[in-house]
Amino acid sequence: MTTDLLVIGSGIAGLTFAIKSAKAMPDKEILVLTKAASAEESNTNYAQGGVAGVWDFEKDSFEKHIEDTLIAGDGLCDPAAVEAVVKEGPDRIREIIGYGTRFDKNEGGDYNLGREGGHSAFRILHHKDITGREIERALIEEASRYNNIKILDKYYVVELLTQHHLGFLVTKSSRDINCYGVYALNRETGTIEKILASATLLATGGCGQAYRTTTNPKVATGDGVAMTYRAKGRIENMEFIQFHPTALFEPGVSPAFLITEAVRGEGAVLRNHKGEAFMERYDPRKDLAPRDIVARAIDSEMKKHGTQHVYLDCTPIDQQKFMQHFPNIFEYCKNIGIDVFKDGIPVAPAAHYSCGGVKTDLSARTSIQHLYACGECSSTGLHGANRLASNSLLEAMVFAHRAFEDVLHQYNNGQLGQFNEQIAALNFPDWDALGTAEPKEMILITQSVKELEQIMTDYVGIVRTNVRLERAMRRLDLLFEETEALYKQSQVSPQLCQLRNLISVGYLIVKGAQFRRESRGLHFNTDYPKKNDLLQSVIL
Repeated sequence: MTTDLLVIGSGIAGLTFAIKSAKAMPDKEILVLTKAASAEESNTNYAQGGVAGVWDFEKDSFEKHIEDTLIAGDGLCDPAAVEAVVKEGPDRIREIIGYGTRFDKNEGGDYNLGREGGHSAFRILHHKDITGREIERALIEEASRYNNIKILDKYYVVELLTQHHLGFLVTKSSRDINCYGVYALNRETGTIEKILASATLLATGGCGQAYRTTTNPKVATGDGVAMTYRAKGRIENMEFIQFHPTALFEPGVSPAFLITEAVRGEGAVLRNHKGEAFMERYDPRKDLAPRDIVARAIDSEMKKHGTQHVYLDCTPIDQQKFMQHFPNIFEYCKNIGIDVFKDGIPVAPAAHYSCGGVKTDLSARTSIQHLYACGECSSTGLHGANRLASNSLLEAMVFAHRAFEDVLHQYNNGQLGQFNEQIAALNFPDWDALGTAEPKEMILITQSVKELEQIMTDYVGIVRTNVRLERAMRRLDLLFEETEALYKQSQVSPQLCQLRNLISVGYLIVKGAQFRRESRGLHFNTDYPKKNDLLQSVIL
């Protein structure tokens, strides 16, 4: 199979790029692959809170949004990336409004702006408490209007195609690695297909499934990061895993139901099992402190009192206002016996967002030529050591637009046309499955996934130590050896590939955490409780 542009992932990043490319280049074919059964199943679809953007210039400014982002990033943001996202963001938001996205408005017809932790102004546009679902709906409808966009579901991308598959030696020091497309498993037929493309965009989302409790959907297994690492691409700052402070505490339920930060933005208060409002003991911003601070505070309270959760008290919020802004949360809690107007909502931190990922420049280009990355799988420099709430959807749109602009420029100057001719002249081998068989015992895969989740949760969570990290690495090494042996003798399956990718992601998180001999942002190591201003990004 050949295509002009290949997009891996059907969330906000992938579809934004596909739509813009299809509109500007009607003669080019854009192929979007999703491993799920439908394009809607993405991290975007699960985003509750909203999208941040400077909208009310009388009470807000680009400078304020930039400053809030830099403060949250704790010294590791790329100022150029921050400025680009903040200043270009409102235009990208207007575009998705043009696609039909319906953000909530007040009685006067103006957008009802919310505020979340770390923000100094009301600048969050939202659609009740299901903003991501609304954006995804509008994007899929818009994409369906273009005949040159083809979306294939149930396609699991196994590997990136590079010179390695032609027999050339490719190492981390190689500067001319090219991406020619992918090998992908067609889940309907069970066959591995070779898909060639002039340019490939990774928009594969996060890696929350590496942890036992996460707000991420089942598809968030770090595929893009793991594939790029195996292809010798550069990965950055994977140690910065953001734990959302307030996931609904329901033992055994995955993904965990998210209680959006916007609830605290409207006045909800965190309380411990004694009913004490404890955030004032940890930060002067109290319940609206950045997520890393709030998550560590909750973790501290739980450990101090030996409890498994704290409570979110929503009684300070007007009932009618709560029902209007958070109907999904109200209904979910009601269905499990929680009256949010009387009972505190039991909450605990859950793995939520990866601030690191595939390292990119300001045009979303990776260290592998003709391979782009945007959205959660990328590390653009925006988030630094800690993501500011509701900046993720904004980042995905801005960098998808920048990737599109770079691809368009390369087509206009003939570069991609020449590369396409080069691809046509190469003879890439078909996938070699000789000597493999179906796994006889699925327990070998499922048990390894459970072990991985346990290792990452117990040793590489909100608070870390050198001893825990060393223990995690030893156990991951053993899991890696066992899984690679199984992979070499087994037919490829999504379950086995996802396990393999999760182990790679786990390794990158642990290795990054071991290199970072300080505590900064989302990475807190009790053996190095202070910042080391000499240490910048960890690139693997």
